[in-house]
Amino acid sequence: MKVRTLIVDDMRLARNRLARQLEQDPDVELLGECAGGQEAIEAIRELRPDLVFLDVQMPEIGGFEVLEAVGAGAVPVVVFVTAYDQFAIRAFEVSAVDYLLKPFEGARLQEALDRAKKQLRSRERDGVDARLGALLESLSSRTHRASRLALKVDGRTAFVSAPDIDFIEAAGNYIRIQAGAESYMVRERLSAIEARLDASTFVRVHRSTIVNVTRIKEMHPLFNGDQSLVLKNGKRLTMSRTYREDLLALMDGGPEAG
Repeated sequence: MKVRTLIVDDMRLARNRLARQLEQDPDVELLGECAGGQEAIEAIRELRPDLVFLDVQMPEIGGFEVLEAVGAGAVPVVVFVTAYDQFAIRAFEVSAVDYLLKPFEGARLQEALDRAKKQLRSRERDGVDARLGALLESLSSRTHRASRLALKVDGRTAFVSAPDIDFIEAAGNYIRIQAGAESYMVRERLSAIEARLDASTFVRVHRSTIVNVTRIKEMHPLFNGDQSLVLKNGKRLTMSRTYREDLLALMDGGPEAG
């Protein structure tokens, strides 16, 4: 029985490279390649692969969201592919789910593939499903989040320290991350970046804005219960009254904002 395998990665070159390597293994049957999360969800549901090589961060729908949409009970054996933070890697290791850290060597890929084959042969699916469920639960909890973010910006990867971020704003299909004098335009949803940030430091103050509470200097009332937030760098942001209680609760019990 061949291992029916699906590749999911938004980078064409990465998909091609991985496909070439997998095609060299006589035990692997490559079912196809997906360039995005929604396509991956549909392909997993329709093709029911044994194994998926899944990129962690993709525009619109990331790898974790793919798993959440499919459901732990229906997810095949997963090898995560990531170029990103150490928190994610630790989560994979604790959950006993394999991962490939880009760029990876052929020997590392073979190791991950051999581990996946072993899981499939031994029929340890109950254990695999339980570990995937544990991983999804750990990722949905915001008690521990990355201290450094890896951002795809104009074909390059920019590493940004989370505590250096002042605020994040939605901008169409992109988000703008302001960290001191540096500004980064990233094709990602605001909710996706919010899930990667520490909830004790970052809070949504508007449907299109997240702010680092340690950067807030003053609050001034506006009309209809809204507030004007003045950051330490002089930047002004509007806080919707809908989010006022969340911010006040965080500032009362979290980091000082003064």
